[in-house]
Amino acid sequence: MSNPTQPNVKLTNGSDYREDYANSVQMRVNIWDFFLVFGTLQQQSETHVEIKNFQGIYLSPQQAKALLGLLQQNVAGYESAFGEIKLDPRMSPQGQVH
Repeated sequence: MSNPTQPNVKLTNGSDYREDYANSVQMRVNIWDFFLVFGTLQQQSETHVEIKNFQGIYLSPQQAKALLGLLQQNVAGYESAFGEIKLDPRMSPQGQVH
């Protein structure tokens, strides 16, 4: 089976486009979509953490899977160049990643 012709894609930024830094991502999943909420985390003390969310993005399951593949590929390339990325052992794969 032959591959379909790839479309010519033109990328533009809308008037509301912005770039920001996030060190907190929360995810909610349902049958129709994945919802990612990005924010910044500040730990005021050992027992007080404040997260300020600034953007929520809905992804279709297909886009979520495509993003997963891109992230896996790029994390592997990063680790090949700079070494293994260590995660805090207190972080649970089932829980939120901050």
